[in-house]
Amino acid sequence: MFLNRLFRRVRSMDSEKAMTFMENHTEGTFTLLDVRQPKEYKKAHIPGAKLIPLSELADSLNALDPAKPVIVY
Repeated sequence: MFLNRLFRRVRSMDSEKAMTFMENHTEGTFTLLDVRQPKEYKKAHIPGAKLIPLSELADSLNALDPAKPVIVY
């Protein structure tokens, strides 16, 4: 079940490690997830980021590919 994967231990990354990860992995092999509000996303976001506001995340889990690592900001 995908929900179980959300509650496993995960690695925490600071912004420098996240940037290095993104530079060393091909776009599309991971998901960059922006959990802020649409206004914040519209104002500025990292190119390629997918917007799912935190308040909608539980109902939108099927929009994430469980086979890909997810970087959340």
